[in-house]
Amino acid sequence: MRRPTLAYLRTESGSGLVLPIAAVAAIGLATSGYDVHYRAFLAMPVEARLGGFSETLTVTDWARAALMPVFFLVLGLQLKFELLRGELSNPRRLTLPALAALGGFGAPAVIALAVSLIWTGRAGGWMIGCATDGAVALAALMLAGPRLAPSLRVLLIAVALIDNLVAVTLTAILRVGALHPPMLAGAGAALAGLAFLSRWRRAPLLFYAAGFIAVWGFTLKSGLDPALAGIACALTVPIGSRRVGQDSLLRYFMESLHPYVAFAVLPFFVLTASGFSLHHFHPRELVSPAPMAVMLALAIGKPLGVFGICLAAISLKWARRPTGTTWRDLAGFAALCGVGFTVSYYVADADGEAAPTIRAAVLIGSALSAMAGGWLLGRARPAET
Repeated sequence: MRRPTLAYLRTESGSGLVLPIAAVAAIGLATSGYDVHYRAFLAMPVEARLGGFSETLTVTDWARAALMPVFFLVLGLQLKFELLRGELSNPRRLTLPALAALGGFGAPAVIALAVSLIWTGRAGGWMIGCATDGAVALAALMLAGPRLAPSLRVLLIAVALIDNLVAVTLTAILRVGALHPPMLAGAGAALAGLAFLSRWRRAPLLFYAAGFIAVWGFTLKSGLDPALAGIACALTVPIGSRRVGQDSLLRYFMESLHPYVAFAVLPFFVLTASGFSLHHFHPRELVSPAPMAVMLALAIGKPLGVFGICLAAISLKWARRPTGTTWRDLAGFAALCGVGFTVSYYVADADGEAAPTIRAAVLIGSALSAMAGGWLLGRARPAET
């Protein structure tokens, strides 16, 4: 396994242990006597002003609009690196993750749509169950099967990267509000500037930072989801080095930003997005279309879609089973793909504050998937050495 990929996996697995703690803390604060202070903090308006740019949002909205785009920038950088120079640069290795991601997106979407349409006649929230929290899923894999084949970790993070980027991009596109053409033009111009900058091998890093901020600012004002700014900026970062003998610029950005994203950005977002009071929550509320669709999509649709397409692809010789893995390993990996958690919260909150039942459904569906995957992988044999 290449060193950059290994470093990324280690950071992700460490972050995956922190995120559930942040979620428990959020629920604890929302349920405790500090609920008023917790809600007041999340709703506190914060103004940002830089030159002609001015924006006032709540703490919760800033976590989503300003911090999470950095997370999607890192996701985009990692996927680009893996496709060009990493574990997925070989087309034969890319086939199985790509097909597994397709199954992991299609099956939960179909299940969620079916539940919503049959129950209410309307389609809504079907992309919430299409995401995979790579950090939490990877942490569960490492705890359940620390000696399992490294190829399984690479497969898991590849599926998470692809499905998350697709889910967030589609959510942003399908839920576009009123657009502002001048701001869209500004975002396009700033993005074109970054693309041109990528051809200047010795361009100062400050120019890239200014370009990223400009694309983000214009995107925020344009009416598009700021997550698109992070994904688009990742495409412009060159894979080559700035000077002979130096490391890849893309890898430099990725490795510099990833620890901050893993241990600061994501836990803070989870703290703002996952809290709900247990005093005002009744389990019977879960037996309704929206939360039921989310739970079924995560706990059943995602594992069935990933494992089913892996089984078909390997049986038909379209792809090879990862080295050192068994069918039980792949079943456990498929179950862990149903850990939606952070990205599911993000998709659920695209139209505003998600209902407590949806937050609970994401938590329950992710927990069931983690337990099923952990049980299967815990009973699997270690990879042969």
